[in-house]
Amino acid sequence: MTPKNFPQANVIYGEGQEEYQPLPAHKTKEGDVIVCWELTDEEIEKIKGTKCLYLSIMTFGRYLQPVYMTVDKEELGL
Repeated sequence: MTPKNFPQANVIYGEGQEEYQPLPAHKTKEGDVIVCWELTDEEIEKIKGTKCLYLSIMTFGRYLQPVYMTVDKEELGL
């Protein structure tokens, strides 16, 4: 799974930081951040079999922020 650039992306997080992979994103006026991920064929087959997707969030000991996952960008207003 790799971060994918998309037409509505207006910022790249982690750019120039060796420890991070650049993350194209759309940051809204309200501060919400939307990213797109491209799956490999193998990952797609695994999801078809398990119907599961796991999400790991680094909180660095802080509060967990709400997340929303979808396969439909229209749900996000894009």
